Amino acid sequence: MAETVVVERTERINATPEQLLPHIARLPEWTQWSPWEDLDPDLQREYTGEPGAIGSTYAWSGNRKAGSGTMRVTAVDPDGVGIHLEFTRPFRSSNELHFVLTPEGDGTRVVWRMETPRKLYTRFVNLDKLLGGDFEKGLRKLKQVAETP
Repeated sequence: MAETVVVERTERINATPEQLLPHIARLPEWTQWSPWEDLDPDLQREYTGEPGAIGSTYAWSGNRKAGSGTMRVTAVDPDGVGIHLEFTRPFRSSNELHFVLTPEGDGTRVVWRMETPRKLYTRFVNLDKLLGGDFEKGLRKLKQVAETP
């Protein structure tokens, strides 16, 4: 049995990696495309550090659906962005997010990948089914934001 569970989705976006990086690395920009933005209209947010820089963070706390946690940018380079994601509510989990940006013609192939340690709950919950649709929705929204002049 694998030590980690991986959820991954891909979308081709008509923008360069350089144009996409700020939307992903600058955590305040996530309000424009995150698939979870509409879960709690009263969501509390706190940002620290220079947006888009390694070490910058986003902490949130919301209702039962939104939960609470933190994201910390761990890597930013022309090939993509790494983010450490820590949930504290409704359950605790530690995850690594990777956004891989690969030039493709006049656009970019964006891969959103999450790796999380296999735990007891993942034996009973199919994380791909639980989160895959959210990743697809987020990538569609990112595409819309990036492709709108």
